[in-house]
Amino acid sequence: MESPGEVSARAARGDRAAFSELMRQTKAALFRVIRRYVGDEQEAWDLLQETYAAAWISIRRYDPARPFEAWLRTIALNKCRDWSRRRLVRRLIRGGLDLSSPEALAVPDGAESADDRMEVSGRLARLNEEMSRLPPHLKAPLLLTAIEGRSQAETAGILGISVKTVETRVARARRKLSDALRDTTAGPHVPKGSL
Repeated sequence: MESPGEVSARAARGDRAAFSELMRQTKAALFRVIRRYVGDEQEAWDLLQETYAAAWISIRRYDPARPFEAWLRTIALNKCRDWSRRRLVRRLIRGGLDLSSPEALAVPDGAESADDRMEVSGRLARLNEEMSRLPPHLKAPLLLTAIEGRSQAETAGILGISVKTVETRVARARRKLSDALRDTTAGPHVPKGSL
């Protein structure tokens, strides 16, 4: 059985089967990052496809000594930033805000009442909406550390910034989310350890 490094090295030489295997291995985690970034499931699927297309076009420039997933996440985050800029331009041209809201995250069925599930679902939807509104330089480190469980060092490597910068940006992102959620009429406060 091949190691991940061997598969990525074959992909870097243009081996379509190896690239397909890497796509299969990274698809779920990469989709989660993109979905959290843009706040819309359909847009996330489109950006995931754009990410893989861009990666395949650039595969000869990939350095197999570097983790494939980190390289791919960099491409995905760049695609998300481009999407954010295009969205801002569209909003400015239309002269208004985008009134579409992200879909609420599914709430696992448990012992809680329907009202409790609706409240939790509403809070998750609000959190997801506010996360999608964070500036890209704050959103990316928060997603990689708090949502994906990456270390600050790993996040720094993926984003090409220092560990201290990651720490600072994550703290700012948490503060912005907390403030935004506290200022709404729904008012759910994001506890420090919940992200």
